[in-house]
Amino acid sequence: MIILMGIAGSGKGTQGKLLADKYGFRWVSSGEILRMYATDEQRRRMLDGKLLDDKEIIQIWDKLLEPMIDKDKCILDGFPRTVPQAKWLLDEARKDNFKVTDVLHLVASRAAVTNRLLERGRQDDQTKVIEARFDEYEKSTLPIIHWFASEGVPVVKINAEQSIDAIHQEIVKRLKLS
Repeated sequence: MIILMGIAGSGKGTQGKLLADKYGFRWVSSGEILRMYATDEQRRRMLDGKLLDDKEIIQIWDKLLEPMIDKDKCILDGFPRTVPQAKWLLDEARKDNFKVTDVLHLVASRAAVTNRLLERGRQDDQTKVIEARFDEYEKSTLPIIHWFASEGVPVVKINAEQSIDAIHQEIVKRLKLS
């Protein structure tokens, strides 16, 4: 299992799809999953730039991962987003349900991310919401990078301000998948 991490707009979805196509992995997007499975109240909170609490997120992911065949050939895009979620995922991996092989950290500046998201034009891509997402990412998600590393999971930092192809080539080179 490969985990893609980065702020919204860093290219997780694009790179996840490219990796999935190249290696025959399943790409699972947290954003897509949450848009499909969130309640109306949860959607309202997300549109305001808020994250769902850990218990809500873990319940959704547990239901999705449990029946999945060949979890090792899976790319998680945007999950986990907090240390408790990461601990849950690694606990599941340690039960021999799957192996977390790499964490890809797609790094991009606020300016680059804001420009990409505003060009994308989704309903939840507004400057105020983007700023709230970036603040939440720095507060809740960045500590996960350090936590995974402290748990022995390889963390691969990728410059996400390059072209799509350059980012993909850097990922392929650094992961060394066959």
